[in-house]
Amino acid sequence: MTVSAAQAQQEHRPPAVPLVTNDPYFSIWSMADHLTDTQTKHWSEAPQPLVGLVRIDGRVERWMGTMPRGYFGLPSVEAMQQISLEVTPLHTRYIFADHGIRLEVTFFSPLLPQDLDVMSRPVTYLSWSASATDGKTHRVELMLDVDANVAVNDSAQPVTWSRTRIPHLSLLNVGSRDQATLHQSGDRIRIDWGYFHLGVPDGVASSTALSYESMASFGKNGDLPDADDLAMPRPAGGHDQPVHLAVVLPLGAVGSQPVKRHVLLGYTEGYAIEYLGRKLRPYWQREGMTEAAMLTRAETEYPALEERGRNFDQELMTHMEQIGGADYRYLTSLAFRQTIAAHKLVADVDGRPMFFSKENDSNGCIDTVDVTYPSSPFFLYFNPKLLEAQLEPIMRYASLPRWKFPFAPHDLGTFPLANGQVYGGAELTEDNQMPVEESGNLLIMVAALGRAEGNWDFARQYMPQLRKWAEYLERKGLDPENQLSTDDFAGHLAHNTNLSVKAIEALGSFAEIASGTGDTNLATRYMTLARSLPAKWETMAREGDHYKLAFDQKDTWSQKYNLVWDEILDLHLFPPSVAQTEWAYYVTKSKQFGLALDNRKTITKLDWEFWTATLTHDQKQFIDLSHNIASWSDQSSSRVPMTDYYDTENGRQIRFQARSVVGGIFIKALMTPTNAQK
Repeated sequence: MTVSAAQAQQEHRPPAVPLVTNDPYFSIWSMADHLTDTQTKHWSEAPQPLVGLVRIDGRVERWMGTMPRGYFGLPSVEAMQQISLEVTPLHTRYIFADHGIRLEVTFFSPLLPQDLDVMSRPVTYLSWSASATDGKTHRVELMLDVDANVAVNDSAQPVTWSRTRIPHLSLLNVGSRDQATLHQSGDRIRIDWGYFHLGVPDGVASSTALSYESMASFGKNGDLPDADDLAMPRPAGGHDQPVHLAVVLPLGAVGSQPVKRHVLLGYTEGYAIEYLGRKLRPYWQREGMTEAAMLTRAETEYPALEERGRNFDQELMTHMEQIGGADYRYLTSLAFRQTIAAHKLVADVDGRPMFFSKENDSNGCIDTVDVTYPSSPFFLYFNPKLLEAQLEPIMRYASLPRWKFPFAPHDLGTFPLANGQVYGGAELTEDNQMPVEESGNLLIMVAALGRAEGNWDFARQYMPQLRKWAEYLERKGLDPENQLSTDDFAGHLAHNTNLSVKAIEALGSFAEIASGTGDTNLATRYMTLARSLPAKWETMAREGDHYKLAFDQKDTWSQKYNLVWDEILDLHLFPPSVAQTEWAYYVTKSKQFGLALDNRKTITKLDWEFWTATLTHDQKQFIDLSHNIASWSDQSSSRVPMTDYYDTENGRQIRFQARSVVGGIFIKALMTPTNAQK
């Protein structure tokens, strides 16, 4: 990262800072300005405390987390002064300074989207670099303490713990006593099967403990208890002296030359997802790899991965700034890990990757089609195989006799149980379904996938379903009935103009699919149909200097974000004047923190704002909207992992956080061909 880019990063204040970001269960954040202001928490805001202490010449300070006064009989521990914070796509980097020592603390999750073996490993690296700033040498010891709540859903759940040795690492482990694999599903819940691992590399001085008294011992004497606690199981939290996993790393006499250390934070489970009744293992286990082998490999590959990660960050941030400006670079950096970590990558019985999203802070649905749709630009840009891995499970399900409707399904269940749709009328009725929405989404995404992969094998496999949905949109798409769209929080809406745009783009997409799979006659018929519809749409939607929210509602307007596919897929169904007319009107409706979704309220969706911003060919308009959104992110009082649903006037979160849909902001990059190809 260049100096100027680093300085620009410091101008921003993330609403929440990603620390450990691997999947919907292993996801720990700092939800404050300083790493020492609050407890670290799961994305759902349940405490999962990580505490960091440092002794500098015998004086104890905190570099992470909080400690109540008198904790374990330890006097109050002051926070080390935080100098800076930098969030890049793969790294979160804090710098602290006090008593002549500069301490750099870095969290690195190597979520490299083109390397599925590495991306699927449930490992985040925590590293330190300490150096003296006053020309003297100082005796320094570091401590990390991990609360057992990291391994349970409820602090009352009993846990057991252990220490093990594997090549290159000593491991401290903790997990629930009961280990009830895949026993529950839902939204704001944490995993309570499998084990958390604190991995301490060989070859450096260190001491470890499994003890309630670790922090007190370090604070008083600079060391850890001699013996591990053995009285287990015990509740993970509460007042029953829960066990803590602790490591102390003596750095010795620290001078101007940096002294570096690192540990591994990992979480492993035997089975991760249940799909149509069968239990699936995490992708990294697909060839029988054990936890020990995976963690050993993660340790031995750390230096090379760190170099790859830094290069990845540098290159990506440079491209993002070239595409959309400094604010766009920052927002894409903040959204990167969140996008991937809202999914779980598993292997089917034949080893094929299947990538399941979780609809965080919404309803907990798994593999929701209208969550995959807004995040699809991210995966089309970085690795289309990951989009295919999301589409495969839903397409298989839709091809089963149990899915009896002429339109596409909404979801596969509630995470982590993907056993069939639960939304709306589920498999029983059409009530509260999203017929035009989901049918259009899947047709568009399958067409985009075919173009991105350069082949139509996936589409060919599911052609009967795709054709059925195209026929449904041919009948119902131009003027949708009273039904839900992806913006279901706004309620049912008949004659939805933006939903109609989606249907038209989807029909054009199906023509592309038919052409790609070799059915020329079908392609010609559907492209002729698709080209005939925009003129009808304009006649029904036009209202003076803009286009309406619904065909039958005067004095209304809405974002027409679905138009983006007209250019991305080279369909060119709508005349450019439609987007130009809309953007001229949007400029008059912009608020302090962005552009409202439509005229009904001042609320908006982050992903759709960027899709709408991409419709303009005036780079200044895109940069201005990006700046308003970055200002919202900096100033919002809602301190949670990036929300996609907020008020454009006061900046407050309405609902939703830590969702994958924020990957939709990469649509600007996807629409820039030279960068997409790179």
